[in-house]
Amino acid sequence: MKKQLLAIAVTALVATGAFAQATDTLAKVKASGSVTMGVRDSSGALSYTLGDGKYAGYHVEVCQRIIANLEKAAGKSLTIKYQPVTSQNRVPLIQNGTVDLECGSTTNNATRQKDVSFALTTFVEEIRIAVKANSGITSIAQLNGKTVATTTGTTSVQTLRRNERATGVDFKELLGKDHADSFLLLESGRADAFVMDGSILAGNIANAKNPADFKIVGEVLSVEPIAIMIHKDDAAFKKLADDTIRDLIKTGELAKMYDKWFMQPIPPKNARVGLAASDTLKAAWANPNDKPMEDYAKK
Repeated sequence: MKKQLLAIAVTALVATGAFAQATDTLAKVKASGSVTMGVRDSSGALSYTLGDGKYAGYHVEVCQRIIANLEKAAGKSLTIKYQPVTSQNRVPLIQNGTVDLECGSTTNNATRQKDVSFALTTFVEEIRIAVKANSGITSIAQLNGKTVATTTGTTSVQTLRRNERATGVDFKELLGKDHADSFLLLESGRADAFVMDGSILAGNIANAKNPADFKIVGEVLSVEPIAIMIHKDDAAFKKLADDTIRDLIKTGELAKMYDKWFMQPIPPKNARVGLAASDTLKAAWANPNDKPMEDYAKK
């Protein structure tokens, strides 16, 4: 009877995660024959949908390179499954094992590092403000009394509120369910501005019906490292991902991939984002690291 009770207790502890172990991605995909990539529908040129379950973008291609090396390590071809994620569910889906690597627009910060791990930084983002070109808005101060859109589950508006230039600026916050929805709030006039990662703003503007109707203005609110998110404490897979990225940097392939997605016309509309690699991004490539955004804020 005691053994039965002990078995029940152990089963309960395992079910609740008390004996949770780090995910071994290599062993998992080798056993299942598949790998699940977390992707975004509208994260600018980093990750976006082409429709019919197809996805493209800079980080999607980086993940495809990582998966190619994962197949070599597993000794077999893997079926790639695409799992759309949102700003709200991306971390939980990595934590619970639904997604093996998230290839979107996620900021590497100290809080998230408690729950997940990040590969080496492959993109450095600048948080900016998008407005209608005829709005007259050119700075944070002019957002006073305005409605500002951002996406649920992101930290962009909080970043705006913390910015010293926003002192005394009072605005209403309006949340979109995803980046496309947030841009629609601006496009339709329900919001006066959309605060988000510059690449996402540029990507949505490039694919708008009339791109010239919008512009990115004002001060840089924050500088944030963006990286591929993976399971926490999975040392073998992190090494594989990091080694893949280091090789892409060393051979110059990563810079070419960046140029392909941000400086050249991309599908489906053959629109050009036109976002040149920043000096901060080039510095991250020159010295590969997985430092959180808090390190970028240090002076």
